[in-house]
Amino acid sequence: MSSTRWDPLRDISSFRDAMNNLFDEGLLSPRSGSTAMAGSIPLDVRETVDRYIITAPLPGVQPSDVDITVLGSNVRISGEIRAQDEAVEPDEECHWLLRERRFGHFERSISLPTSVDSQAANASFNTGVLTIQLPKIDQARPKTIPIKVGE
Repeated sequence: MSSTRWDPLRDISSFRDAMNNLFDEGLLSPRSGSTAMAGSIPLDVRETVDRYIITAPLPGVQPSDVDITVLGSNVRISGEIRAQDEAVEPDEECHWLLRERRFGHFERSISLPTSVDSQAANASFNTGVLTIQLPKIDQARPKTIPIKVGE
């Protein structure tokens, strides 16, 4: 029989860690593979040496229904997903059996690690996917400093 000393602080620490995981993963951010919060859109954000690239799937959305604003390192994407119901004759009886597509206003704001050059930013819309390219400001780009030898 082994004897282990009971440490009440260890139990409190594991409870605190479990609660932190619950809030970090379960309540505050959607888990990968699950649907995003209502009124929000899923994003992918990549970083290269000189720019950030944001990709957002927006199926059925017209580019004219999307607004993108950039201020410093903050990017806001908002717009409207409009219902595209087929016309139903007034004398026909019709009811939904399943309706999972979301319609209405959406908005998503993110903060990037560094400021971007909003004047040089561009956005494209291809097959329902919005892609935003945001060049980093010169101060945020890595610089190589040459070393002088023997002067």
